[in-house]
Amino acid sequence: MDVTQELNRAVRLLPIVGAGNPVEPGFTGTRIGVCNLCEAICGLEITLEKGEITGIRGNEADPLSRGHICPKGVALADVYNDPDRLRHPVKRVGEGAEATWEEISWDEALDTVADNLAEAINENDPNVLGIYIGNPNAHALGAMTHGFELIKSFKTRNKFSASSVDQIPHMYVGMLQFGHQLLLPVPDIDRTQYLLVFGANPMASNGSLWTVPDFPNRVRELKARGGKMTVFDPRRTETAKVATEHQFVRPASDAAVLLAMVHTLFEENLTSPAAYLDNIEVLRAAIADFTPEYAASVSGVDAEDIRRITREFAGAESAAAYGRMGLSTQGFGSLCQWAINLLNMLTGNLDREGGALFSEPAIDVLTNGLLGKGHYDAWRSRVRGAPEFGGELPVAVFSEEIETPGEGQIKAVLTIAGNPVLSTPDGRRLSKAFETLDFMASVDIYLNETTRHANVILPPTSHLERDHYDLALLLFNTRNTARFTPGVFPKPEGAMHDWEIFREITLRTNARLRRKKPLAQRLAERARLSMSPAMIVSLLLAVGRKTTMGALRKNPQGVDLGPLRPTLPGRLQTKNKRIDLAPAPLVADLDRLRTALPAPAEGELVLIGRRHKQDCNSWMHNSERLTKGKPRHHLLMNPGDLAARGITDGAVVRVTSRVGEVEVEVTAADDMMPGVVSLPHGYGHQVDGTRLGHASTVPGVSINDLTDPERLDVSGNAALSGVPVTVEALVSAKVPEPV
Repeated sequence: MDVTQELNRAVRLLPIVGAGNPVEPGFTGTRIGVCNLCEAICGLEITLEKGEITGIRGNEADPLSRGHICPKGVALADVYNDPDRLRHPVKRVGEGAEATWEEISWDEALDTVADNLAEAINENDPNVLGIYIGNPNAHALGAMTHGFELIKSFKTRNKFSASSVDQIPHMYVGMLQFGHQLLLPVPDIDRTQYLLVFGANPMASNGSLWTVPDFPNRVRELKARGGKMTVFDPRRTETAKVATEHQFVRPASDAAVLLAMVHTLFEENLTSPAAYLDNIEVLRAAIADFTPEYAASVSGVDAEDIRRITREFAGAESAAAYGRMGLSTQGFGSLCQWAINLLNMLTGNLDREGGALFSEPAIDVLTNGLLGKGHYDAWRSRVRGAPEFGGELPVAVFSEEIETPGEGQIKAVLTIAGNPVLSTPDGRRLSKAFETLDFMASVDIYLNETTRHANVILPPTSHLERDHYDLALLLFNTRNTARFTPGVFPKPEGAMHDWEIFREITLRTNARLRRKKPLAQRLAERARLSMSPAMIVSLLLAVGRKTTMGALRKNPQGVDLGPLRPTLPGRLQTKNKRIDLAPAPLVADLDRLRTALPAPAEGELVLIGRRHKQDCNSWMHNSERLTKGKPRHHLLMNPGDLAARGITDGAVVRVTSRVGEVEVEVTAADDMMPGVVSLPHGYGHQVDGTRLGHASTVPGVSINDLTDPERLDVSGNAALSGVPVTVEALVSAKVPEPV
């Protein structure tokens, strides 16, 4: 049945759903909450005394997170109480370091945004508007239900998001092989016997494009049943340290190693493909020259280790291969994700209990039409000619689209919960580009390196003041569950939820545009934007018929819908319900891999990022409980590489790439592969001497002042990993001990 018809039917059957059941002023007791800062979406128990948070702990009754909590979850109280968090709209008065911020009313703020966006579009064309969508939008119900309505309403082709510094290779390969950009299999860790991990650190992240809270205990359970986890990474990460085996692999060479493993499957007759897999012989011929010996020459992984691990993977009772940030954020991210899929498919571990399976969420945004299947190269960027993916251009071209005059030049920007100056390639250049805009607005709760360029900042309510349901992240769940979490606190007087801000920007701007949409379209848009997120979730649950809003309200800890199960070929979104093992665009990209992976030169250094469980990309550094302790901002470098350059442990060094340089302390680390150095993602809060709240006191530099916007995967994802750099000492950071 058509989704629209089902929604109309659900409206007649369901009672009106309010905005939640927030605590009364002065409340003492415990409330169920959720941490939606990262993809683990852990359930919380929040203790309050007289309306004040006195404790946050993991909710043991939650069927997914099972009582797990990381330091970020506890720090939700810090975000709620943070004096630096914006609680009213502000406008910038003045320029640069002399700028000040004045509170204004919501009407003035919204009208200012609508006036300026409409003026820019009316005087030019829709493409004059650039929109950037940050990572937190995937974790916010109002952004999912209303933010994307806003984005669709403005017909600009200049849309950018954190996805193209994060996950586009996964989505591109998912579209090519499974028929939908977000139909992505995840390891069935609770039943697998062999977990193979490339370039991922779920001990710190609790999974990414894999919702797997309580990963530490799940690994212990894997080992307790006799299972094994093997990790390939250029750093001995937190995950590598608890693995049964760790292999160093040179950054950006993972595709060669993975394809050599696929080659070994063919060479040793270890394949057991399903009946719905096509073009196996095309694949075999395409990768015939990717031998373990070739992979060893470019990766540093021994050829016999490649063969042995492949045999172990293929011979396990059940096995799952998984790769994440280290694979996606390199020049061959799509080839890596393709090869990960091939390992799972050719060994019979795709769609197998204990292997890699697809989730079946209560609200299936893949089949109800809310999220499109994806498309590639439907249009290209104006300056470089970079292809779009899924309606977005690579964020690596954002700066040049602002800087370059001509028809379609970006002159106004709207950012939504993001900080691209810190998190996208060559951030200093983007910061300077923002200074040239005619107008900029940001929907954000903080003044940061990006929003400081805005003329107006519109802050929504915080995480604990709004309702939550995970429309996106449950697509990658390690177990099928559903959970609706009402806001713990009421919306403060004079505040607006994110969905209300998106509604008002859309409707007020459209009312000012000269080119009007048809009346019926405008009325339908207004109706959609006027429904609360809770109501939309209720209707979508009714369509899915796996649980109801009533059941979720009675069980705020969540409803268990059971373990993942085989669903193929029925769940495939391809037209013929079959999987192409050798999609032509990926096979064609193998030539680029062959020519771009020479053996590393002696003395060459390449840069990778890293993340910590206390960080949340470029924010959460306002929380003292998350920033105290041993410094995390240092450059990590192998002791041998330090000695070869005459650099002492603790010295201040200059790190230089093609696009920039930074100065930072260095720490000797045996955990680093020789020839590889690491800086954390999300640091560098002091920009041009401007102090930005408590976060400006956190030391460190932005790794993205070194990453190169010219380095892209075929999908358009930025290649943040494997950037060539030089490192030289400046001054010693240590005082020599007396003789």
